[in-house]
Amino acid sequence: MRCARWLHLARSDARRCAVTGGGGDREREEAEVLRLYHGEKWPVGTIAAQLGLHHTTVQRVLGQAGVDPKVVAPRPSMVDPFVPFLVEQLGKYPSLRSSRLFGMLKERGYPGGPDHLRRVIGRLRPKKPAEAFQRLRTLPGEQAQVDWAHFGKLAVGRALRPLWAFVMVLSYSRRIFLRFFPSAAMPFFVRGHVEAFADMDGVPRVLLYDNLKSAVVERHGDAIRFHPMLLELSGHYRFEPRPVAVARGNEKGRVERAIRYVREAFFEARTYADLGDLNRQATEWASSAALDRSWVEDRARTVRQAFDDERDVLLGHPDTPFPAHERVEVEVGKTPYARFDLNDYSAPHDRTSRTLVVLADLEQVRIADGNEIVATHVRSRDRGQ
Repeated sequence: MRCARWLHLARSDARRCAVTGGGGDREREEAEVLRLYHGEKWPVGTIAAQLGLHHTTVQRVLGQAGVDPKVVAPRPSMVDPFVPFLVEQLGKYPSLRSSRLFGMLKERGYPGGPDHLRRVIGRLRPKKPAEAFQRLRTLPGEQAQVDWAHFGKLAVGRALRPLWAFVMVLSYSRRIFLRFFPSAAMPFFVRGHVEAFADMDGVPRVLLYDNLKSAVVERHGDAIRFHPMLLELSGHYRFEPRPVAVARGNEKGRVERAIRYVREAFFEARTYADLGDLNRQATEWASSAALDRSWVEDRARTVRQAFDDERDVLLGHPDTPFPAHERVEVEVGKTPYARFDLNDYSAPHDRTSRTLVVLADLEQVRIADGNEIVATHVRSRDRGQ
């Protein structure tokens, strides 16, 4: 049985190749359909079977040639009496699954199987209208787009940490700021902004975000609740945080293309000793090769030249940067150690059995008791140290 079916398929392929010349020549295939219908008087079913085509394909070719659709109507099907019901249900519930419709038809006496019905439903299901997107243009200094991108794992001693890239791209000049972090936590999100503004020596008026948890805490339609720390950050630097509309990928295309460019032009096959080394290389790349690439709006110019036009219209940033450290309250027990981020950091022996505060950045961990810093350590990315 299996061999017979294989032979049938092979013959069908051979017939198709005979018609199309083996190269998928659509014009030759359509010409053969018309020749067999008009010259040899073959019915639609015979043409479809002999050429290995679906009968609707033959109907389409004949319809385009002006043949009366009534002449080429397919033979009656057991699903025909149920078509009005299917059209009605799909009109009410366009995304209703074929399996559920099949069950509804079986309850109404449909004698066929699910496979043929699934093809019929596919033809009857309402199609979403094609949507056109206008190319978005922004003024210099007006907007930047921000997103996180995951780049696998970072091994540090016995610890295996996620590696995330914070990417900000200026929408006009396409200048990229790139910084890698061992987490996508809110303190690193804030730190990415602070370092980006310092690196660009200015602040865009609008920052556009995907629906990141770091940016949007809650959303119901057009009602947005931003993360409180993001609102504090925006108030400090005087920019407007703005989320992209739902299902509007074209609004954040610049940062998505920037992330793809980072993956292909910087990160792929790159070696680095640790997180600090990776960020040093990222800074060097973003200020050289990434700046000297062609500017998409005018290939005769570079991103560096476009950024020179944009730099002067960015908002000035405050004299004091926004605090971008992690702040965690920790309970110190009878032993003088504060547990933070998989490691224990020593505290003075007279600060046991109380709550202290850990203030941490990428390089340093400070332990505070009230307003007093009581211990300072180099930060460890290992675990159990």
